[in-house]
Amino acid sequence: MTTRVAIISIVVEKSGDVEKLNRILHEYGSYIIGRMGVPYAKRDVSLISVAMDAPADAISAMTGKIGMIEGITSKALYAKLGEADHAALN
Repeated sequence: MTTRVAIISIVVEKSGDVEKLNRILHEYGSYIIGRMGVPYAKRDVSLISVAMDAPADAISAMTGKIGMIEGITSKALYAKLGEADHAALN
């Protein structure tokens, strides 16, 4: 199975449903390398980055589910690793 390395950027506005977000992140936990959250009280938002190594369809599905939560926005940024880079890990 070919996987991709990606960073998911998540912006949680004050009205965001964090419980739904955490359930989705837990659902895809086996693909998550690490995550970091930064609350920014001055603007009433939280900024979260999630590093993943997963099949592209799993990354897309997770990002889409997160983006459907009211008050939460998410985007994925994929690393430009070639097949040779992936093969070297195995």
